[in-house]
Amino acid sequence: MKTFIKVIEIWIPDKNRTQLEFGSGLYGALTDFKNASEQQHFAYNEGLPGKAWAAGHPIVLTKFEHSYFKRTIAAQKAGLTCGIALPIFSGDFLLAVVVFLCGDDEEHAGAIEVWCNNLANQDMLHVMDGYYGTLEHFENISRRVNMPKGHGIPGIAWATGMPVLIDDIGKANEFIRSDDAQLAGITTGLGIPVGNSNQQTYVMTFLSAKATPLAKRIQIWIPDQQGEQLVCQQGYSKTSNNLAEIFETITVNKGEGALGRVWLTGMPIITGNPHESEYNPELDNLSSMLAIPVIEQGRLKAIVTFLF
Repeated sequence: MKTFIKVIEIWIPDKNRTQLEFGSGLYGALTDFKNASEQQHFAYNEGLPGKAWAAGHPIVLTKFEHSYFKRTIAAQKAGLTCGIALPIFSGDFLLAVVVFLCGDDEEHAGAIEVWCNNLANQDMLHVMDGYYGTLEHFENISRRVNMPKGHGIPGIAWATGMPVLIDDIGKANEFIRSDDAQLAGITTGLGIPVGNSNQQTYVMTFLSAKATPLAKRIQIWIPDQQGEQLVCQQGYSKTSNNLAEIFETITVNKGEGALGRVWLTGMPIITGNPHESEYNPELDNLSSMLAIPVIEQGRLKAIVTFLF
């Protein structure tokens, strides 16, 4: 399947918590880049993961050459041109950094944005930075938009502190840029609020086209009212199939399986190696998964999963 995100990595603090080391990754066929990455380490404020750690919020690097990116030659050979790093904190303490790497070509339409509130107007969000690939017109429109709290995907994610998933932007009144998105071919939007230790607000938005989706399936899991199990609150599937019955009708206990471990530890996770004990052959080619926790004041509010 074609997706505009080509590589996903998780970087975690080492045992001394002075450097980030490789945790896991999804590289597809980019074996050489995978081999160049697995032995890397990043100090605080070093490389893309280290910069996100130091900044305390998501960052976007739209050009690797002559930048602080440490794997430029390997990335160029792999056709990777842009990186986005999402740090996950619990209070002041970094748990992990999730890195998304993308490549520019005409066949891949999508965007990843980082929104933050204005210093002059704390109730408005603006695009701090973003990756738009070939969608130049949509980028120009987006960078001029001020998003009120409670409006649009970023504003709703900010107001609720919860992930927001819209699987048909053209029919969604809450998506302020729907006309421009349709012209750009964007059909699906996902917003994830990012916890931060200061008063600044950050929201990451993922926008994708039907031909090059974020993933084959996206889900939002939340603890039930008793706080005893995870339930699937919402899901999107590129294809209509019976996988909805597998996912949306099950519950997950804390500590059980990949999602249960994310809930227990607050750590993001990547699964999908057929040699892993949790590999599920019933899911066929949807067995690769990225799960990202949404944490607020030390408590898990939701888990967003991308299945590939």
